[in-house]
Amino acid sequence: MANEAQTATATSTWDIDPAHTLAEFSVKHMMIATVRGRFGKVSGQIQMNEADPSLSSVEVEIDAASLDTREDRRDTHLRSADFLEVEAHPTITFRSKRVVPKGDNRYEVTGALTIRGVTREVVLTVTEEGRAKSPWGQEVVGFTADTKIDRLDYGLKWNQALETGGVLVGNEVKIHIEVEAIKQV
Repeated sequence: MANEAQTATATSTWDIDPAHTLAEFSVKHMMIATVRGRFGKVSGQIQMNEADPSLSSVEVEIDAASLDTREDRRDTHLRSADFLEVEAHPTITFRSKRVVPKGDNRYEVTGALTIRGVTREVVLTVTEEGRAKSPWGQEVVGFTADTKIDRLDYGLKWNQALETGGVLVGNEVKIHIEVEAIKQV
């Protein structure tokens, strides 16, 4: 019983700070260049178990309409039914299922990623970047996370063949996430 109590008290709640968090993606364009974009509205919560990190969890919600690739026409197209269909699917979510410590503040976080109503399992490579005390006395932690997905797995099938061969939009999407979270008292 003492171990259960110790493990329970070792869990802390950290709210993801939307002002200091973003999710970025990159995908090949015309097979020769890379287009990058980001989602500016990211929120969620991390349950960290200091005694046993494998008992930790994370839930993230991204406002799909907050997509920004620095090109209005492209953003409008990516929000449309050809891609994210944000009116019918306003959020992208991630819910962890398993956290595996890899040493040196690194973790493998497996979870369910839902895009456009389709859920697939993904593995994030996560690094805890550090902890600090904010000027307002809050304890904060920073994480980076990376993964790759095949957009076709999520029903993002629109494409256009090029005269020179190949396609306009690559299938592999690289995802990079920068998170700052605030410990809740």
